[in-house]
Amino acid sequence: LPGPPFTHQQMPSKMVYYGQISCEQDTERYLDVVKYVFSYYKKEVPLIINTMGWVKGEGLLLLIDLVRLLSPSHIVQMDVCDWKAMPPLTPEHVHFSAGLHTKGKQQSKCKQLGMGSMESWKYPEGEDMSAPQHKLLYVHPEFPRAGVAGEARVHSGILRDMSILGYLGHLQSPDIGAVLPLHSLVPYQVPFNAVALRVIHTDVAPSNIMYAVNASWVGLCCIPEEVRCQTEGPVLLTQTPVCDCLGFGIVRGVDMEKKLYHILTPVPPANLRLVNCLLLGNIAIPNCVLVGQQGIEGEIPYVTSDYNYSI
Repeated sequence: LPGPPFTHQQMPSKMVYYGQISCEQDTERYLDVVKYVFSYYKKEVPLIINTMGWVKGEGLLLLIDLVRLLSPSHIVQMDVCDWKAMPPLTPEHVHFSAGLHTKGKQQSKCKQLGMGSMESWKYPEGEDMSAPQHKLLYVHPEFPRAGVAGEARVHSGILRDMSILGYLGHLQSPDIGAVLPLHSLVPYQVPFNAVALRVIHTDVAPSNIMYAVNASWVGLCCIPEEVRCQTEGPVLLTQTPVCDCLGFGIVRGVDMEKKLYHILTPVPPANLRLVNCLLLGNIAIPNCVLVGQQGIEGEIPYVTSDYNYSI
């Protein structure tokens, strides 16, 4: 509320790295993530849940799932003028409508999911989630084009880049004017066998994993299992864990001879000691970080203009 997110960044009380800008590819893991984060809420203070703007098709069904899962006391629904695609989310509508992974009252209370990650997804004991009691605050603007998304996708990309740049700004000295290029900062050296590795958004052959990780944005995470490796690594996870994320970093180099990741991160050393997992998602380092570094001569690694547009 005070302004653009990149201007007032704070460390969250609980954070999971989802690794994608949209949850369309894996809605089940998205619900698992929401449930994991929500379980940390102690109900000592009011909680405002800022839902995403995907409210068409499966997005609306997923929103109904979230309302059932989170059981809010109030829902503020801001409509768009001249757009009737989304019904008012009254308690009755949520009660009787099927969601993406849950069914309405006239059907069984909860869909029997065959997916392993969702089998544990049950409602809190003693609470009847089938009968929502929230109060709907419905805002319907009267003036034309109110709430029309327009270039929201472009703007969100710019704001996301600004948030990443703001986060990387913590690597800099607090002195005004002394901005150091990232390649002149000393990275942490992390042994391959000290952290587990997982690419979230796609399948990568083990032989190509280091090409994918090098020069990438990674979530610095903590899985409950101890990372054990009989060799020098790397340690590759076969499934994406839902676990605490303690911050972010850039893998600015991979030393294959010494079996080390070189990682730049502003996460303090006390928290870094807890990190035992690197998650690589579909979040790209802003272009300006790669092409705008001072002092680079010759070709810039991982940046090219010589490629086939037809591919």
